[in-house]
Amino acid sequence: ELNEAQRRQRVHGHIESQFLGLIELGMAWWSSDREIIRLTHIDGIGNLKTALAEGKGVILLSAHFAPLDLSVRALGLKLPFDFTYRPHQNPVLDHLLRQHRECNGKHHIPRDDIRALLKTLKSGRAVWYASDQNFGHKNSVFVDFFGIPAATNTALSRIAKLSSARVVPYFYRRLDDDTGYVIEVLPALDNFPGMDSAHDALRINALIEEAVRKAPEQYYWSHRRYKDRPGNEPRYY
Repeated sequence: ELNEAQRRQRVHGHIESQFLGLIELGMAWWSSDREIIRLTHIDGIGNLKTALAEGKGVILLSAHFAPLDLSVRALGLKLPFDFTYRPHQNPVLDHLLRQHRECNGKHHIPRDDIRALLKTLKSGRAVWYASDQNFGHKNSVFVDFFGIPAATNTALSRIAKLSSARVVPYFYRRLDDDTGYVIEVLPALDNFPGMDSAHDALRINALIEEAVRKAPEQYYWSHRRYKDRPGNEPRYY
């Protein structure tokens, strides 16, 4: 979709956004509740409240953008929820991330602890979950992400089916003028999971694509979304 000059500009914008993300991480940890509320605008919070009112639990589906922890802090001031995570390779940073998120009332559930995740959902709570990282071929299908096949985990479909929880997407971004942040909570997905996990995965990727197009530099492209390739395709990285 982009020419070479536009791609270079996008790369520079991404690097700048990641540096800003470090500042935003500090803001998420140390800013007052009043300051977080002043900086963030949340659209669609009623969608989350409606889904929670059903009492089946909510999978709060999101993706990885630079202001991640800031969005988690802001949304958590409106409604409590827990957090799935993959332990960070740096144990010091992992400890700090857990400590500050838990200070704000969020319990951490290791990504591979399905039993704990299902128990939390069945208790009626909301749990933050992202399915936009590459975990290899296992339990994944290759479906398009911006027109390129990407290994996409199908665990979300299984978790939603086993727990009967509603899936509520939410996305967030830094405003173009750097004056604040917007969080958009979408309506709960209808007919999810469907009969085909590959179709579910494609559906989720399309939602994430739409969010990325609003703030492409802020997305975590550094997670190497296209790391694994189907068949004998050459690697991109």
